[in-house]
Amino acid sequence: MNPAIQSEKLAQRFGAHPVLEGLDLLVPEGAIYAYVGANGAGKTTTIKTLLNLMPPAAGTARVLGRDSRSLAPADFREIGLVSEGLRLPLWMTVGEYLSYLQPFYPNWDAALAAELLRQFEMPAGRKLQHLSRGMRMKAALVSALAFSPKLLFLDEPFSGLDALVRDELIQALLARAERMTVFLSSHDLSEIESFSTHIGYLEGGFVHFSEEMGALVNRFREVEVTLSAPAALPTPWPDEWLRAECSGGLIRFVDTRHDATRTAGRLRQMLTGVESIECRPMSLRDIFVVLARNARKVV
Repeated sequence: MNPAIQSEKLAQRFGAHPVLEGLDLLVPEGAIYAYVGANGAGKTTTIKTLLNLMPPAAGTARVLGRDSRSLAPADFREIGLVSEGLRLPLWMTVGEYLSYLQPFYPNWDAALAAELLRQFEMPAGRKLQHLSRGMRMKAALVSALAFSPKLLFLDEPFSGLDALVRDELIQALLARAERMTVFLSSHDLSEIESFSTHIGYLEGGFVHFSEEMGALVNRFREVEVTLSAPAALPTPWPDEWLRAECSGGLIRFVDTRHDATRTAGRLRQMLTGVESIECRPMSLRDIFVVLARNARKVV
């Protein structure tokens, strides 16, 4: 099975300022891939570069098996894009907008578009300029799903939306996700954790990890060690144990390569008087905060 997206040493810059440096991505076909990073990390730039809206400064990328620099209009019949910055023809009604798009896509499903409008309770006769931001995002999603793309890019689709609208968008997406690959850039970690299958973390122009969501969550643990007497942190301290702090007879840190047996064994070798070791799972948000703070500390 070929990956839906693959890049090697992909780079992008604005003038002399590098935004992406040596970006290596591998998005499996059929994945819901969450691409996370702080605001300004380069998530939108990545999408624009992958779609050749901005030619890369260096490196290569393949999208649906095709060199991104060779993407032709016919290829975009299989690629959808929904972005918070997407410009819609606000003078059109919802129905006019969908009718305008239909001739461009041979696979356009008018019945599906009508079904989605009913599901979202969207008035086809209302002008886009009179819709709320959440309703405009719904209209954009309807227009992207109606032609059943093989690959759908979602760029910060939930930003600023209320909980009900976000849930409606997610449910509509999940109902059709098995037929396509989804590349979702977001900093709304609480939402994407519940349904993404894979995740990549962008920081400082590089993807620091890219893996299945379950594997990521399983390898991160908050560890608390209780000692029989106060002690200082031993040196050297393992690089994969982050945010270590020592207070009296307690040592706390985040284990990024957690294995219960191995971690406990190493701790008992390094420390004397270990009374207990507690390892607690972490949410995606907590993992992201730890990684972001550690990256700033390194810089």
